[in-house]
Amino acid sequence: MLPPVEEIKTHLEGLLPGVALTVEGGAIIVPPGQLLSVCRTLKDSERFRLDYLSNLAAADYPPERIEVVYHLCSMAQKHGPVTLKVKLPRENTAVASVVPVWRGAEFQEREAYDLYGVKFEGHPDLRRILMWDEFEGYPMRKDYKHEDQDA
Repeated sequence: MLPPVEEIKTHLEGLLPGVALTVEGGAIIVPPGQLLSVCRTLKDSERFRLDYLSNLAAADYPPERIEVVYHLCSMAQKHGPVTLKVKLPRENTAVASVVPVWRGAEFQEREAYDLYGVKFEGHPDLRRILMWDEFEGYPMRKDYKHEDQDA
């Protein structure tokens, strides 16, 4: 059974000196530069063994940020989810890819890139997955201007 999210946060900060995490609404907020080390620790730690990324999604909070949300579970220990969030400024939506940690993130990161413009650094094949290559913009962003099909 998973401990409360505050305890997970404290445990991570103990294992990763210099990592500063916060808890917000049941989610652990991870600074973008520390995402990979937190994810690897949660996956490899005998205590948590969060070996399955069940969901990766993005959310738009204009005008200041886009968030990437990760839901992690343990298939081995049959517990979860643990929710991680990374807050990115709209002008620079780059964060490390978690594909090296969970191979199943590949298509989910491509979807977040395609629809929200999140750039996953180190992704093995970051290209559009739902929209055509010539499509301009990111249709799930709240500032996206829809083309008038009747004009």
